[in-house]
Amino acid sequence: MITSGSAAFWRATLALCLGSFMIFANVYITQPLLPMLAQAFEVSALQAGWTFTVTTLTLGLSLLIWGPLSDALGRRWIMLLTMCGATLVTLLLSLIEDYTSMLVLRAIQGVLLAGLPAIAIAWMGDEFEREAMLLAVGLYIGGNSLGGISGRLIGGFVGDWLGWSQAFLVMTLLSLVCLVVFALLLPASKHFQPQPVQPKRMLADLGCHLRNPVLLLAYLVGGFNFFIFINQYSYITFVLADAPYNLPASVLGMLFLTYLTGTFGSAISGKIGQQLPQPLCMALGVVVLMTGTLLTLSSSLWLIVAGFLVNSFGFFFAHSSASSWVSQNAHHARASASSLYLLFYYTGASTGGFYLHPFWEWQAWSGVVVASLLVLTLTLTLSLVLYRLQQGRLRAAVA
Repeated sequence: MITSGSAAFWRATLALCLGSFMIFANVYITQPLLPMLAQAFEVSALQAGWTFTVTTLTLGLSLLIWGPLSDALGRRWIMLLTMCGATLVTLLLSLIEDYTSMLVLRAIQGVLLAGLPAIAIAWMGDEFEREAMLLAVGLYIGGNSLGGISGRLIGGFVGDWLGWSQAFLVMTLLSLVCLVVFALLLPASKHFQPQPVQPKRMLADLGCHLRNPVLLLAYLVGGFNFFIFINQYSYITFVLADAPYNLPASVLGMLFLTYLTGTFGSAISGKIGQQLPQPLCMALGVVVLMTGTLLTLSSSLWLIVAGFLVNSFGFFFAHSSASSWVSQNAHHARASASSLYLLFYYTGASTGGFYLHPFWEWQAWSGVVVASLLVLTLTLTLSLVLYRLQQGRLRAAVA
């Protein structure tokens, strides 16, 4: 097994971080472009958001395919194949001229982008010792946040400078570089034990995970947190693109530099998770996320940015804790368990905008904040319930 601090640890972790960087840069590239796409294709704000929503929706649903398949067929080659396909679709996106084609290709891309996130943490569970895995998951999710930042910066700056289609072309080149380095660095699996492809067994594994409250509560915490967090960014772009801020796409893209605090939160979550119970880490992250959300009620641009800096730290701290909790507490079919977590996670991303939209229509950004706090109160409660459940099991084990 790979130990923390070893050369193999850093090589594998770097490969998976680069892979997640590439995946999430592609997922989020359209987010700072939403006002520009709405104008270019003459669609509403909600319709423009579909360029992001359809990708996260198909990504989430496809996790149920790639995760179980990797339990049976292997991990590394599926990650490589799907990354190649996603890069090709990014190239095609730079060539389209109508909104329907954009949505179709973004939906296909979501299916392919699901390959690595469905499998990466399960690969770590197979190959890393527990302490090494806790550290690696935090760094890997930090790669997610850096990818999200870069995708939005590329979308914002290149879109503002050369147009939205050229943003996809630049993303194609970046994706190709990441793909080559990933293929060179990621070691072959040494501890993977394949299972036969049995659809009934795959469904039974998924059902078993869903009936396990230790896993289900973590799924709900991760899913509902992302339901709010990521869609706040979509709506704030319309706030800041309008008076009195009137920010262009390039500056809107810079808003996503707030993800850097999320990178830090992810990186330290593993160390703190060794000192505090992980459900309490989830709860702490939610409290921080609620605090940042309240800060965004200010009319000051700097306080709004500060609110998103706080939000990002809290969200990714909770997300890293929940994600590693799932992998540690799934004692069989780890990829399926991780895939279910990410299904809840990306279903949250895909549907949160529909939940927030009536509140946006009601009271604009203040309505979004109210809607956010309602859901975050729920995830805080679920985190504390999970902590009590954990403590009850520990007492039962001692007895």
